[in-house]
Amino acid sequence: MVRIVKSTIIDAPVDRVWALLRDFNGHDQWHPAVKISAIERHLPSDVVGCVRRFQLQDGSELRELLLSLSDLEMTFSYCLLDTPVPLLNYVAHVRLLPVTDGNRTFWHWQCSFTTPAGREQELAKMVGEQIYEAGFEAIRNHEALAA
Repeated sequence: MVRIVKSTIIDAPVDRVWALLRDFNGHDQWHPAVKISAIERHLPSDVVGCVRRFQLQDGSELRELLLSLSDLEMTFSYCLLDTPVPLLNYVAHVRLLPVTDGNRTFWHWQCSFTTPAGREQELAKMVGEQIYEAGFEAIRNHEALAA
């Protein structure tokens, strides 16, 4: 099993970062890899059990299920349902915490998944860099967080 744990500090208040991330269907507004996204069956994007279907910039499509969301704890979890990349049993967790020194945000993002034998390092690098680190950088530079 592959496990990825990434974290960063965002120079913006935690409530503003949470306002962007808690929208399970809003990642097409900030993540550079995501072209378009929609919640199936027109459910609200903060309802546990909703499914987002989205297309990446390269045209591939994915579906993810929202497993949990807590405004109190500023956390959510989700899993992959359908993906063209062999990330099997993929489950991810996001958590934000306030950093009181400077009114900043600590963002913890982790996942675990299995892959076909021999592809562990390749897929771990892809998720860690192209998804997580690219997402950190995109949020860090998002205009909604400008002071």
